[in-house]
Amino acid sequence: MEKNWATMLVLEEMTQRSSGISVTIIALNEEADLPRCLESLDFADEVILVDSGSTDRTVEIAKAKGAKVIQEPWHGYGAQKNFAMGHATRPWVLNIDADEVITPELREEIFREIASDKAADGYAVARKTFYMGRWIRYGGWYPNYVTRLVRRERGRWTEPNVHEELRVEGELRQLRNPMLHYTFSDTADQVRTNMRYARQGALDLSAKGMAPSYMKLLAKPLGKFCETYFLKRGFLDGLPGLIISVNAAHSMFLKYAYLMEMSRRR
Repeated sequence: MEKNWATMLVLEEMTQRSSGISVTIIALNEEADLPRCLESLDFADEVILVDSGSTDRTVEIAKAKGAKVIQEPWHGYGAQKNFAMGHATRPWVLNIDADEVITPELREEIFREIASDKAADGYAVARKTFYMGRWIRYGGWYPNYVTRLVRRERGRWTEPNVHEELRVEGELRQLRNPMLHYTFSDTADQVRTNMRYARQGALDLSAKGMAPSYMKLLAKPLGKFCETYFLKRGFLDGLPGLIISVNAAHSMFLKYAYLMEMSRRR
């Protein structure tokens, strides 16, 4: 009982005074999702939004919510996040995308962890994704752990063209409560995103010296569909699960098609 009261007092003090947390967001034209995201971050000591040239109300919304806005040309996902982290001033840095939300339960779990004298150096968070009117449970979309919370001096993002990761120097743990992810607005949005990621993925493959291959062009998409729809039970998510798996296969096909295209141009 005494331990519970002590924890409650620590949480109350952190909420009222200082959480010790800087939140970083990289953004480009995020006016639709950003308000919901920022409303979930009222516990942070500071919110740093790095904008790469938005033409909508992203910057206006961020400033109205008290975020510190920094304009910086686009350098890539990992590089942009490292730039944002470089402006953080608190002991802990939490990175979040504009279409994500920190729930009260996750917030309190974070507070308990970082207030502990046995806190880890970094934490991975599960993402619970809302797509086509439902929460997706299968197909590799849940729990989908991503490392997002780190001691400021203990983490750095990798800098490939796509699929960057936060590398932690020290102990890494998983948090129990998920954050919410409100992904693509519609199927067309998902296709556009897949096309962009596929091209960037092809650039990474080319940089590694991978040669184009008809076999991979055919086999990789089929393997990705079987993985997401059957092995990871995407079929249990109904129609959204089928669309997710087909789009995953399409993205894989495009990545190797772009690689082949780049090779022929050279």
